[in-house]
Amino acid sequence: MKLICDRHMLAEALAATTAVISTRTPKPILQCVRLTATGDGLMLTAYDQEVGLRYRVAQVEVSKTGETLVSADRLASIVRESSDETLTLESKEDLLHVRGQDSHFQIYGQSVREFPPVPEFEGEADYRIMAGMLASAVERTVFAAAKESTRYAINGVLWMRKGKKLQLIATDGRRLAWTTLAIEKTRGEDGDTQAIVPVKTLNLLTRLRGEADDPVDVKIQPNQILLRTPRATISSVLVEGHFPNYEEVVPRDCTRKAELSTPEFHSGVRRAALLTNEESKGVRLSFTEGGLVLSSRAPQQGEATINVPAKLEGGAIEIGFNPVYLIDALKACGETITIEMKEPTKPGLLRSGPDFLYVVMPVTLA
Repeated sequence: MKLICDRHMLAEALAATTAVISTRTPKPILQCVRLTATGDGLMLTAYDQEVGLRYRVAQVEVSKTGETLVSADRLASIVRESSDETLTLESKEDLLHVRGQDSHFQIYGQSVREFPPVPEFEGEADYRIMAGMLASAVERTVFAAAKESTRYAINGVLWMRKGKKLQLIATDGRRLAWTTLAIEKTRGEDGDTQAIVPVKTLNLLTRLRGEADDPVDVKIQPNQILLRTPRATISSVLVEGHFPNYEEVVPRDCTRKAELSTPEFHSGVRRAALLTNEESKGVRLSFTEGGLVLSSRAPQQGEATINVPAKLEGGAIEIGFNPVYLIDALKACGETITIEMKEPTKPGLLRSGPDFLYVVMPVTLA
C-alpha cells in the first residue's frame, strides 16, 4: 500500500475511529485501525466487537493498493502533531511508514488477517433522515440516558418509528427527554419499528462532521443497527431489554403553566446553582404573577436569589429541581420554553417548540 493523503482529512477520520476503540480491551488487536487503500480512496476501519466504524477518505492519491493494521492511537498522534498539508503512507509487510516534509515515522503493525470482520451495510435502507435533524435530535435526548444502571435498557436511546415520524426517547429514571423528527424516505410500507441504540453509538454519530442536508440511511436488523452517511458507516449492537412505558411518565393534568426566555432562565439557573452543594442539590423556583424567583442555599456558604421574567397562568407555586437536570435540557431548547406544573411533589414538564418535551422529577427542599 502506498498513497499521499490530505493530513487534515486523515486527522479527522482518525479522531472518529479512535472514539470507537476501547483502551481497556484485553485484545490488543482491537486497539488498531485497519487502513485499506483502493482505487476509490482510503478506508479506515475500527471495531470494539459492539460498535464498528468504516470511514472513507477521498482526498488521497493511491499509487499502490493494499491494507495494513496499526495502532490507532499512535497513528492519530503522529498525524495530529504534524504540520504538513499532506502525508505519504506506505506499508511493507507489517510496517507502516509515515512521511512528511521533514519527518519519517515507522509504526509496527499486526496481521490484517487477524482483525475481526466488521458488519457492512448491505441492501436497501429502511428509512432515511437528514443528518442535521438527526444530530439535533440526538443532542436533545442522549444526555438524559442512564450512565450507570442495573436496568440496562435505559442505558440507550429508544428509536420509535411511527410512519413518517421518528421519535427519540431517553430516561435515567429521574428525567425523560423526548423529541420527534421527520423521516425523508422509507422502504416499502410505513411500518412501526423500535430499537434501543447505545449512547456510545450516538455520540460517535455526532462526531462525524458533515453537512446538515447529508442523508443518513438507517437499517434495523435483529440486535443491530446500521447507519450510513456519505463519509462513513456505523454498525452497532442494540441494547437488549424492555424500555419503560414512557408515555405514562408524561404529566397530562398540569394546572400551572409558565413561559420563559430560554437564555434568561438558563442564566438564572446557572447562577443559582453556584450556591448549592451535596447537601442542598435543589434550586427553589417560586412562580408568581410578578415573575420567577430562583433561590438556593448552601449551609455555611451562603444564599442566592435571582429574578427572572416569566408569564404565569394558573396560580403561584413553589417547586424544587436539581439545577443540573434543568441546565442539560435548556442547552437543547430554542429561544423560549414553557414549564407546566401541578404540585411541588409532582413532575414538571418542559416544552420547547412542537417537537421537544422534557419531564423532570422535583426534589424536596428544606
